[in-house]
Amino acid sequence: MNTTLSISEAKRLVATCLETNGCSPEVAAQVAHVIVAAEADGAPSHGLFRVPGYVASLRSGKVDGSAKPLVSQLAPSAMKVDGAGGFAPPALAAARTEFIALTRRSGIAALAVTNVHHFSALWTDLESICSEGLCAMAFTGYLPFVAPAGGTKPLFGTNPMAFGWPRGDKGPMIFDQASSVQARGEIMLAARDGHRLKEGVGIDENGQPSTDPNEVLKGAMLTFGGYKGSAIALMVELLAASLIGEQFSYQAGETDNKDGGPPRGGELIIAMDPVQLGAKGALDHAELIFGKITEQPGARLPADRRYENRKRSALDGLTIPKAVIEKIDALVG
Repeated sequence: MNTTLSISEAKRLVATCLETNGCSPEVAAQVAHVIVAAEADGAPSHGLFRVPGYVASLRSGKVDGSAKPLVSQLAPSAMKVDGAGGFAPPALAAARTEFIALTRRSGIAALAVTNVHHFSALWTDLESICSEGLCAMAFTGYLPFVAPAGGTKPLFGTNPMAFGWPRGDKGPMIFDQASSVQARGEIMLAARDGHRLKEGVGIDENGQPSTDPNEVLKGAMLTFGGYKGSAIALMVELLAASLIGEQFSYQAGETDNKDGGPPRGGELIIAMDPVQLGAKGALDHAELIFGKITEQPGARLPADRRYENRKRSALDGLTIPKAVIEKIDALVG
């Protein structure tokens, strides 16, 4: 059974739920925006399905729903925003305008986001930056769910990374992918819906390959591409933890209260201005290879499917499992 909500109805429902459970109205609206954006773009693993996790972290006191982020300058081309123990979206919003301006002045700039609880898709962090004519990349860790290549025990987070490129009046080209074969939310959805996983997604508690999502959730997930994905997961750990003074995913697992919500961690965003870096025709040049990709039958650019889903959602509304709506209603009640 499903329920259809308009985008505005979904935002109102989520914001009300978050505000009821300890978020300030401003924070509730900012977090609701990214949750519903993921749902509208066809990424339910980061959509309303995650609201109970947000609420759990508020109720346990792990996350400050009224946190006031503090933005500071670290170096001529480096900024930091301390999220003060709150969710990531308000911290990013607090730094965004100044970070975009710094990137335009310097050509390239880095933003260290610390002391936040990140639980959303990374593309939502980059789209507003890339829409200003900048290209950008983002990295963040998580909880230890992924085994390193050759290992059998969780160590890395799913460690997503995203890269975005501006396209003028078109939506930016943005890819957003985990270092693991699948996002953990997708495995949780498979467990909820009774679906099997593809081979190679994860292993059980004994280190044996498994297609049972429940066994993989108890065991460990695997990186994509074997040792290559493992190396990328390690890179993300270093960029989103050591480089900016935050904890590794395994350390987040040791300090987290296991309430089901996001752990404390960090995010690194690097933005670049194609104009300042000297390539006056960089954006037009990029369109050449984009065109070569899309002229091949069956090929598409990253984010194209999301934009199609977004248009459809704006017209037809969001189709949400009734059980998800009932959970959110219960959290409001």
